[in-house]
Amino acid sequence: MAILRKKINLRKILKKKKALFLAYDQGLEHGPTDFNDKNVDPEFIIKIAKEGKFTGLIFQKGIAEKYNKEIKASKIPLIVKLNGKTSLVKGDPVSRQLCSVKEAKELGATAVGYTIYIGSVHEEEMLQEFVKIQREAHKIGLPVVCWIYPRGKGVRDKKEKELMAYSTRVGLELGADIIKIHPTGIKEDLDWAIKSAGKAKVVIAGGSKKDEKALLKEVKEAMQVNCTGLAIGRNIWQSKDPIKLTNKIKKIIWP
Repeated sequence: MAILRKKINLRKILKKKKALFLAYDQGLEHGPTDFNDKNVDPEFIIKIAKEGKFTGLIFQKGIAEKYNKEIKASKIPLIVKLNGKTSLVKGDPVSRQLCSVKEAKELGATAVGYTIYIGSVHEEEMLQEFVKIQREAHKIGLPVVCWIYPRGKGVRDKKEKELMAYSTRVGLELGADIIKIHPTGIKEDLDWAIKSAGKAKVVIAGGSKKDEKALLKEVKEAMQVNCTGLAIGRNIWQSKDPIKLTNKIKKIIWP
């Protein structure tokens, strides 16, 4: 029997086919070490997203629930991250589902996200969990963003270029609508990874805090090879002037 799916509408989290997502799932992934007295408050992040007119705001379920009123008032599309893990357990990573698609939808999610660590000995669990989520989300028309990071025993001695392209290809093969990856910093490598993603869209992670000049160069080169945009967190909300930096990035994405 055919699986009925609603049309996947990416326009709600894109502007002129490009994306700028503000990510704030680091509290679960890294603990409070990334935060200071200002950015530890989710309301500060929501304020940045609203003033910067981001096309999406990424939260885990707890913040999406506790700050639901403020998120809705900001009118910034909510992307709920459905899985997660802490940094405390060592060894090959595994990140299991913590929030259902139904719960995310009830919280007002415009899209859902999920992380897969390819190369981990637990890869199979995450792959199977993702395709179930993708199927469920697409049935109700929700786009799915897939974080794909090569980690674990399987990636030892593998080249970064090959792993980045493998990541985007995995996202395409699994049915992700948008694939989030860490770039190698080499434009030609990213170009090949984006080609490997086919019709799936690719956004690059901002990663850890870096020099502004280096960040803007990375954004510029990404857009030159048809990247869809960024899912950026620490480089924005750890900045001394988040809105000023956001506007510089937006001028590159939407010249």
